[in-house]
Amino acid sequence: MNRAPIQIYTDGACSGNPGPGGFATILRCGTYEKVISAGYAVTTNNRMELLAVITGLEAIRWDRADVTIWSDSSYVVDAVEKGWVFSWEQKQFAKKANPDLWIRFLAAYRRHDVHFQWIRGHNGHPENERCDRLAVAASQGKDLLIDSGYTQEA
Repeated sequence: MNRAPIQIYTDGACSGNPGPGGFATILRCGTYEKVISAGYAVTTNNRMELLAVITGLEAIRWDRADVTIWSDSSYVVDAVEKGWVFSWEQKQFAKKANPDLWIRFLAAYRRHDVHFQWIRGHNGHPENERCDRLAVAASQGKDLLIDSGYTQEA
């Protein structure tokens, strides 16, 4: 069955590092959109960036999806695109941060055909800006109501 490609937009936020943090993910497939965000009391920015990507990939309901992930995280994009994460895996993530999330990422990543697109953060990209607002709100324990890309505090 031919399915439409999936676009995943992600962002993570953290106030202090470590500190309270949150992430947001927007999945789009055709006319369908799903938004996921969550906050954590104590975390790091890199964990939130990576968890946003993982959550997006895990939300896909079928295997072998054609996925493009849009992220402003050099940490995540470079780790995959430059092949670092695969070397870390071979060394069982020895002395690497966030091995629990990288293991989870690889399981979700390998289910699909994934491509990354790095975007500059806070540069006016509509979905990145929306994810940033959602991630910051989640880090502060706030929920945002979503309606066609517009946000309003609940």
